[in-house]
Amino acid sequence: MMITKEQKQAIIKGAAISEHDTGSSRVQVALLDNRITRLSEHLKAFPKDKHSHLGLVKLLSRRRAFVKYLARTAR
Repeated sequence: MMITKEQKQAIIKGAAISEHDTGSSRVQVALLDNRITRLSEHLKAFPKDKHSHLGLVKLLSRRRAFVKYLARTAR
């Protein structure tokens, strides 16, 4: 199930540093967290869906890279 525009805006608003912040690392991590959560729920219902599992692994590695970047650049 896709995320609605309103849900995405709420996630962005919760993680944004400024009013016009839509692509910072913090926002991207928050959006990836949401996608990972939804995909994990899907895989609980359909454990044999190997293609979605591969997508989950890719999302996890992208999130890990963003978190490492945030830790490295934190003030």
